[in-house]
Amino acid sequence: MKTLLALLLPIALLAAEPLPPCCRPALAMGQPTDQSLYLLDSKWTSDVGREIKLGALRGRPQIVALFFTQCEYACPILVSELKTIESKLPPEVLGQVDFLLVSIDSKRDTPAELTTFRAKRQLTRERWTLLRGEPDDVRELAALLGVNYAEDARGQFAHTNLITLLNAEGEIAFQHTGLKQDPALLLAAIEKTTQAIPRPEPRP
Repeated sequence: MKTLLALLLPIALLAAEPLPPCCRPALAMGQPTDQSLYLLDSKWTSDVGREIKLGALRGRPQIVALFFTQCEYACPILVSELKTIESKLPPEVLGQVDFLLVSIDSKRDTPAELTTFRAKRQLTRERWTLLRGEPDDVRELAALLGVNYAEDARGQFAHTNLITLLNAEGEIAFQHTGLKQDPALLLAAIEKTTQAIPRPEPRP
C-alpha cells in the first residue's frame, strides 16, 4: 500500500498544479482583427504536451520572446530580464498579463526539454507558456515579430534579442530591443495595454 501511495502522490501533485495560460479554456471574444497574430493557423505544442493554436492565448496581453533552451549566452539574459519585468509589475497589472516563450530550436526543444527548462528557471505555470513548433511555423512567427535567427555549426543560434508585447487581441503593441536595456518604456506599455483589455463576450 505504501508503495502504491508513493507512486500515486507525484501524479496527484502534478494534476493539482495550475494549467499554463495556453491550456486554459478559451475566452469567447468574437473574431480577431486582421492585425492579429492569432489568425495564424499553425499548431504548437506546450511543455505540458498540449497542442494549441496561438489563438488560445487571446484575451490577455502576452509578453513574448523567442529563445532556445541550449543557448549559452543571450537567452539566459533574456529570460532573466523577463523575470525582472514580472517582478516589477504592480500586482493589479501582473494579474492581467502572461508570458510566452517560443523555441526556435525545433529539433532539440521537445516538450520534455521545455519542462526541464521551466523547472530550472522557476517559471510558474500560472503565468508562463512555453511552446515549440515546426520549423516553418517558427520561421513564420519570427518573421511577423521581426526576429531573425540562424543556426551555426555548433547548434547555437544567432538571433535578434527582442521582447514583444501583444495586446489582448494578439496585435503587436510594443517592442523592446536588445539586452540589458532600461525596461521603463516596456513596463509603461504593459500597464497601458492592460487598461485597454476588451471585455469578453458572455457565453450563451
